[in-house]
Amino acid sequence: MDGEGTSAAPQANGADRVWTAALVIIGDEILSGRTQDANLAYLARWLNIQGIRLKEARVVPDEMAAIGQAVTACLDAHDYVFTTGGIGPTHDDITVDAVAQALGLPVVLHPEAVEVLTRYYGDRITEARLRMARVPEGAELIANPETGAPGIRLGRLFILAGVPKITQGMLRGLDGKLAGGLPVKARAVGAWTPESRVADLLAGIQRAHEGVQVGSYPFWREGRGGANFVLRSVDEARLAAAVEALKAALAADGIEAQEGEL
Repeated sequence: MDGEGTSAAPQANGADRVWTAALVIIGDEILSGRTQDANLAYLARWLNIQGIRLKEARVVPDEMAAIGQAVTACLDAHDYVFTTGGIGPTHDDITVDAVAQALGLPVVLHPEAVEVLTRYYGDRITEARLRMARVPEGAELIANPETGAPGIRLGRLFILAGVPKITQGMLRGLDGKLAGGLPVKARAVGAWTPESRVADLLAGIQRAHEGVQVGSYPFWREGRGGANFVLRSVDEARLAAAVEALKAALAADGIEAQEGEL
């Protein structure tokens, strides 16, 4: 596969177009349990605000083939692909090389990245730190307000740092810059009831309200079980109608419920 697969802009298919994204989390430290990922939840919320759905997430080791295969598969399946991890200054930061190899692109030093890093580190600049200026040919930079070392954009592919604070700063710089659909809105209803008791009721609400998704999230505390039901839709009116219908159905079944999570 060559680099053209990253650059084609997603094509709109009418007002109901659903834009999708995937996240590839890169790092042996994630798979070993030494580090807990904190980027997936943040990215999912950020994408919702942009009107884009995070539909898939993969965790892969620091291996060239695994990274390349995950990125190319996700590019084939989704409008946007994000990666986190593996773009630092050490020998095992191989994301740039893996992506470039998978897309059939050479790796080059981006002159603007060299300038940014040199300015940031001054006389402390080293060959290792200049590794962070390496990009697949044709890439653009994503500003990093935390440490200067930039992220990388290659068409529909966004290569970000793995450190959550840095990742979040890079995403802030992308606010409003990606084509997307309508943002997903969510409302919750909480009830002191086992979710098994209301499984059919929830399914009925979802069937009756097209365009609304209903999720059930059980919990146990205060010596009893309950569940929070989260309803999501891009349509505010449909969402409001489904929430009212759910509250009414729970009340009719003798179940105490409130809007908002318990």
